[in-house]
Amino acid sequence: MSIRSLALSATVALAALAAPASAEVVGEVGVDWVGNDIVIEAVRDPKIKGITCHVTYFDRSIIDRLSKGNWFEDPSNSSIACRQTGPIEIGDIDLSKDGEEVFREGMSLIWKQLVVNRIYDKANDTLIYLIHSRQVVDGSAKMAISSVPLFDQPVAWTKGKP
Repeated sequence: MSIRSLALSATVALAALAAPASAEVVGEVGVDWVGNDIVIEAVRDPKIKGITCHVTYFDRSIIDRLSKGNWFEDPSNSSIACRQTGPIEIGDIDLSKDGEEVFREGMSLIWKQLVVNRIYDKANDTLIYLIHSRQVVDGSAKMAISSVPLFDQPVAWTKGKP
């Protein structure tokens, strides 16, 4: 387990009440001999049953941190893929163009957070999931999106379809 994972455990435990959704580690792929890993987590949308997003990010090892001397830096690169994994039931979701935060996870001891936002595209009847870092690195925000089309799907809206 890397130092980031240990530090995040404490941070996530304190922020668990504020975090909209939780993630379950479903895979961890070693990428080199110093112990750096790519972590794959499953995140279920807390307001939409039947949707699961798989999020990947880079987890730096203690050896890598010691050798480079930059303890608190982590890459902002991440990826997301969201799919229907059961019957879809949509609760009371934010329908604004800003959408709402579905998930966040600390990526450093203090500043950087990995965030997943959901936006409903009413014109195309599609849910869009955006993953990004809250800290801009080198003037470039890293992001990725995934969409789940609702067109011609049996979808239950608890508050009625907008």
